[in-house]
Amino acid sequence: MTPPLFWVDDVPAAGEEATVSGSEGRHAVTVTRIRRGQRVVLGDGRGTLADCDVLGTSGKDRLTVRAGRVEFVTRPKPLVTVVQALPKSERAELAVDLMTEAGVDVIVPWQAARCVARWAGSKAERGVDKWRSAAATAAKQARRSWIPEVADLATTMDVRERCARVVGDGGVVALLHETGSTPFRSLEFAAASEIILVIGPEGGLDDAEIEDLTALGGRPVVLGPEVLRTAAAGAVALGALGAVTDRWSR
Repeated sequence: MTPPLFWVDDVPAAGEEATVSGSEGRHAVTVTRIRRGQRVVLGDGRGTLADCDVLGTSGKDRLTVRAGRVEFVTRPKPLVTVVQALPKSERAELAVDLMTEAGVDVIVPWQAARCVARWAGSKAERGVDKWRSAAATAAKQARRSWIPEVADLATTMDVRERCARVVGDGGVVALLHETGSTPFRSLEFAAASEIILVIGPEGGLDDAEIEDLTALGGRPVVLGPEVLRTAAAGAVALGALGAVTDRWSR
């Protein structure tokens, strides 16, 4: 069984002792019930991982370890960003969880035209914070070396600028839409420097969004015969990318 992963601000060097405390220490000691003699992995969420031997615990939230092998894991290529239109509130964090488990690198919450959910003012800040927390939790569960970046809430103008940059740099922008005529698998993902997947809300992308992003070089595509919920579409597309690129080659 793969040793459990816990996040720390700074990963100890090989041979060093370190203490995990706070919420991660509590999760290790009280929830996971880690004990002396077991092995755990410490990660900083930025690619560095350390295999550690547990030396002991104290109280309900302190875990002492000694680091063994330390490695830096590079991000898989090509980099994948999912522009995710805001799902209904009960499905929002599920979307983040599934995309993180499927390997997304960057998540961009998007206030698309047909979104039922509306983030305004402080609600946008709280929403982004929840998504970032969900991404960190899911990355830990999936034993990922990198926690996905969750960007601030994007407007359609922000999405246009991001897509234009990626296309200009030789990347691929795929607009997932049930009425698309181009099969997802036909795009040149393997040769792309970067990929953006644009996922609409429950009502789908509207005509103006499709026309606008297509004019910038985006490609409307259909992933498969089934109509997916917005919370699941990103994860399914990421799984398909893992099979048609080298992202899952290791």
